[in-house]
Amino acid sequence: MAELAYLQVARVCNQKCLFCSNPENGRIISWSEAAALVDSFADGGAAGVILTGGEPTLFDRLPELVAYARRRGLAPRLITNGQRTSDPGYLRQLASAGLEHLHASIHSVKPEVQGELTGNPRSLPRLLRTLENAEREGLRVDVNTVINSRNADHLGLNVRFLAERFPFLGHFVWNCLDPLLNRASLNPGLVPRLRAFETELHDAMTWLDRSGRTFRVERVPLCYMSDFAHRSTETRKIVKEEGREIYFLDEKGRRRQDRAAWSYGKSARCRDCSLDGLCAGLYQMGTYYSEDELCPVFASPEDVAARVREDEE
Repeated sequence: MAELAYLQVARVCNQKCLFCSNPENGRIISWSEAAALVDSFADGGAAGVILTGGEPTLFDRLPELVAYARRRGLAPRLITNGQRTSDPGYLRQLASAGLEHLHASIHSVKPEVQGELTGNPRSLPRLLRTLENAEREGLRVDVNTVINSRNADHLGLNVRFLAERFPFLGHFVWNCLDPLLNRASLNPGLVPRLRAFETELHDAMTWLDRSGRTFRVERVPLCYMSDFAHRSTETRKIVKEEGREIYFLDEKGRRRQDRAAWSYGKSARCRDCSLDGLCAGLYQMGTYYSEDELCPVFASPEDVAARVREDEE
């Protein structure tokens, strides 16, 4: 399967998320640079390009870039905080330009928690309007959630509320908090213990699976993935030997992530785990996350790999 490329178009934002992994640096991509990168991704055989930030809707020529990606044969996607897209006219512009798929960053369906995490008390109401607008435009929407100490106790509530209110939502993505060298490092109290969200994550995954929806989980070791190891982002990359191209609007520049990028920390207990070869391990082990929370599991790695290959979503 051809890979998706990631393109940061703006490192400015209209929110102040406490755990932002790509905080503001004031940079906004030039049109010539954006077009050249889209050309490069298309010439390299990418399946599509994910436009991200910062907040990509603050790039003034975003509809034009969406249309350009379409002309170059790349399916464009958008990762957004859903504030500007709450304007139906603006989202219609993007849809008319060729946008069919967006990822909405919703971390809690409790307005006060979403407001605290984003520094924006109006964040959730605007996100819900974005979902309403997207449904009217016939867009596919995936929900992206950062797991942290403030939402660890209601991950199941989040998916049930959103899926029941918006039945067209079919895919959810969780990323366990990345506190390294970004705004989350200033808010260490947001780093969750794995056991704090284990039950809630299992509840959420089980509910989505039974409802026929799909999901992915990133930076969560397989000993906390219960019956859903095949839905781990890192495990899928390992099994399918996939990488991804990312263009950062900072000193990192253009990077390719391959299998080495999916290798985190391992404890002595991991050597006894049957899924050790398919598990990335524990991100930031010994710094922000504790190896004491890891434990071996004894599932069949062959079955997990087979389920990954069968599940192309």
